[in-house]
Amino acid sequence: MTANTAPDAGSTGDVSLQQITRQTVRAICRLEVAPQQRGFVAPNAVSIAEAYFSPKAWFRAIYAGDEPVGFLMLSDDRGDDGREPEYYLWRFMIAAEHQSKGYGRRALELLVEHVRGLPRATTLFCSCIPASEGGPEPFYLAFGFEPTGEVEDGEMVLRLDL
Repeated sequence: MTANTAPDAGSTGDVSLQQITRQTVRAICRLEVAPQQRGFVAPNAVSIAEAYFSPKAWFRAIYAGDEPVGFLMLSDDRGDDGREPEYYLWRFMIAAEHQSKGYGRRALELLVEHVRGLPRATTLFCSCIPASEGGPEPFYLAFGFEPTGEVEDGEMVLRLDL
C-alpha cells in the first residue's frame, strides 16, 4: 500500500478522514498545535514528506465538515514477510483552535475502524512522552490505550486491543 493510493477510511457524522490532495496540502501544512504542544508532534509538512518515502505510511487529513482540523498517519506493517503485523499510530494532531471539540476522539474512532479492517489486526500501538504538561497521554489513556511498559526513543509505548 502506498501513501497516496490507499482508500479513505470513511467518514461518520461531521468528522471524516480524507486524502490529502494537491489542492488541500497547503491548508493541512498550515495546521498547528498550541505552542506548548509543538515538542510532542512533528509539523504536518514533515510528516507528509516522510509518508511519501515510507511504503508503510497511510495518512489522512482530519476534517470537520468542509474544514481541515487535523492530521493523522498510520504505520501499516502487515507482516507480509511472515512476521506478526504491526499497526502504529505514527502521527496524530488536532489544530490548537479545534481541540476539545471531540474531533480528535472521533478521528481516532475512524482510524480504529480502518485498522480493524486490515489483515490480522488485533492491536493498535502509539507512543507519547510520559506525564508531560499538555501532552497527549491523558487523551490516549481515556480512549482506552494501555501502557505496554516499553519505552522507545524516550516515549512510552501504548497499546489498544482491537
